[in-house]
Amino acid sequence: MPCDNHRRLLIPAQPSPKQDPATRVRNWEEVYLPLDLETARREAERCLHCPDAPCQQACPLHNSIPEALYLLEQGDVLGAAQTFRRTSNFPEMCGRLCPQEALCEGACVVGFAIRPASLGPQPPVQIGRLEAFVADYQRQLLGRWPPVEQAPPTGYAVAVVGSGPAGLVCAEELAKLGHAVTVYEAWPRPGGVLRYGIPNFKMRKEILDAYIAHLESLGIRFVCNTFIGQHLTVDDLFQAGYHAIFLAPGAPVGVRLNIPGEELAGVFAATEFLVRGNLAPEELPPSMRQPLRVGRHVVVIGGGDTSMDCVRTAIRLGAESVTLVYRRTEAEMMGREEERRHAREEGVRFLFLAAPTRFIGEEGRVVAVELQRMELGPPDASGRRRPVPIPGALFTLPADTAVVAVGYEGEEEVIRAAPGVRKGGKNLIRLREGFQTHRPGVFAGGDSIKGADLVVTAAADGRQAAQAIHQYLLSQAKAVTAGQLQR
Repeated sequence: MPCDNHRRLLIPAQPSPKQDPATRVRNWEEVYLPLDLETARREAERCLHCPDAPCQQACPLHNSIPEALYLLEQGDVLGAAQTFRRTSNFPEMCGRLCPQEALCEGACVVGFAIRPASLGPQPPVQIGRLEAFVADYQRQLLGRWPPVEQAPPTGYAVAVVGSGPAGLVCAEELAKLGHAVTVYEAWPRPGGVLRYGIPNFKMRKEILDAYIAHLESLGIRFVCNTFIGQHLTVDDLFQAGYHAIFLAPGAPVGVRLNIPGEELAGVFAATEFLVRGNLAPEELPPSMRQPLRVGRHVVVIGGGDTSMDCVRTAIRLGAESVTLVYRRTEAEMMGREEERRHAREEGVRFLFLAAPTRFIGEEGRVVAVELQRMELGPPDASGRRRPVPIPGALFTLPADTAVVAVGYEGEEEVIRAAPGVRKGGKNLIRLREGFQTHRPGVFAGGDSIKGADLVVTAAADGRQAAQAIHQYLLSQAKAVTAGQLQR
């Protein structure tokens, strides 16, 4: 690896082209435009190849980032892509969706290294953009998802419940190890949050569809419109012949505000608003296929990335005014700064230190939101300053549509359908050790054990859980063999 760090620090950050805000609010295409090869190589050349690779340590998948960027710098794009794929099942998705500023890029030395004052401060290497670039380049060159090695069939069958990132990654890893895998999905099409929670302007669905096709080529079977807890139980799956089960239903249940008027027409949970705004009717359950009309004024309650997805969706659906209401200040917001910047560029108004007290309706439909002005008090358990109501400081905002995006919980029905699996707080699944639940042969991972988290952490769980399931199946095989020898 080269050590010419002084020269590298003099290379300015390369432009990362985006659609103009006035253009992109009129379409559903990805905000970022593709990089060209020379720009990508030049950006990769900014990497200092730190011996301890803090970027790699900060990545939940521990991608070998310096190695990948060195190969890209040398023009070996396919080698760079394969380096990412050694540890990541879908780098083209992680490159688009990870909060790199809090992970790999947040740890990148280039972002805080000392350099000549004439150059000015420079951001870290754009690791996410380069990761997506090399993965896209490879896939487009091959005309398909890159093939993987697959072990001979083991004779074992595993059921995966949920087709979000944890479930899909676990399914792929198990299939590569030679196990027969069936994925059960409650929605009409596979993908979980990658299809039903990520707006098109952040990631086009063709990428997910290509990955699903790749999984099917490995023999993975998808059974959609099948909700574990309503249509099947875990006992049913074992009786059907599965030797192990991986529960990865995510944390799909939106938290309610429990304030008056929440039942009014025009008041939506974030998930329903996003799926009806971003997907074709045939990809949705029948109850969600009617057209979504937002009216003139949209108010979104929340402060995370889901709320940013909602406000930016509302803009594209034609709302005249879109307001994000958050009970703290921007300094306490948990989501990505980049998403807030994009939302502001697109015309979203931010209203801080305000919390809803009721939704006001006329003839059964929301027409306004009553809000309470807040101030910040001492820190709460999260370490952020607690919002405190200012007595008597109430006001209203007009709202033809209101969206509640204040958090998610697990699906209790899934746990009830899995006797022996224990429930934790917020209807999440409790683990005994590793990724094993308290019921033998049943494993769990992703948001269903952590609560709403990141695509990359769910993917990391999927990879580790697949290894745990594989070892469990091997131990079962050894136990059977030992019993036969004893007889």
